[in-house]
Amino acid sequence: MELTTPHHHGPIALRLVRPRDARTLQNELVTNRAWLQPWEATNPDGAVSFDMRLGIKRLLQQYRDGAGAPFVMEYNGEIAGQLNVWGIARGSLSSATIGYWVSQRFAGKGITPTAVAMATDIAFTELHLHRMEICIRPENHASLRVVEKLGFRYEGLRRGFIHIHGDWRDHYAFALVREDVPEGVLQRWVQGRAPQDAAAIPPADRLHA
Repeated sequence: MELTTPHHHGPIALRLVRPRDARTLQNELVTNRAWLQPWEATNPDGAVSFDMRLGIKRLLQQYRDGAGAPFVMEYNGEIAGQLNVWGIARGSLSSATIGYWVSQRFAGKGITPTAVAMATDIAFTELHLHRMEICIRPENHASLRVVEKLGFRYEGLRRGFIHIHGDWRDHYAFALVREDVPEGVLQRWVQGRAPQDAAAIPPADRLHA
C-alpha cells in the first residue's frame, strides 16, 4: 500500500515516519519521560532496551507488509509526536487500531484530535479499511476528550487489556466504521457535526474501571 502523505490541516500535518526522524523522536521521548511514562506500554516479562532507529525500521517494515501505518505528527513543521495505525486486519475484519503520543510542549494545540481524524480518514479512504478502534485508559482524561470531540462510539470496557507502566490496565474501547462518517472524520468535526454523546461511558463501566 502507498499513502499519499503528508496530510495537512492548518499548522498540523501527518506524514509517514522516516528513518532520519529517529534522533528527534528519541530526544522528545527522553525530554518528555515524566509526561509520557504513565501511558507507555511495557513488557510484562521485564524491561527491554529500545533503539528508536530499529523501532522505526520495524514500523516501516510493518508498513511495507501492510500490517501498519506509522506517522509523525507535526506542528508548524516541527515534530510533535507519533501516531501509529497498527494491527491492520484485512478480509472480513478490515480493521485497525490507533495509538499515539504527543510532547507536552505541544499539548492543548488540537494536534491529537486533528491527527486522529486525519489518520482515520486515511484508513477509510486510502487503506480501504472498514473500522477504526481506539482504546484508552480510564485515567487518561486528555485522550478521552479526543474521542469525545471526534464522536467515536463507546463500545465497552476491556479488562487488563494492555500492559502499561508496569501492570495490566483496563481500557475503554471506542470505534468508528466507515459508514458513520461518509463526509470524513475531520470534516464532520470541523463542521461541528460530531455527535457529542457517542463516547459517553455508562455509569456501570465507570464504577468498575
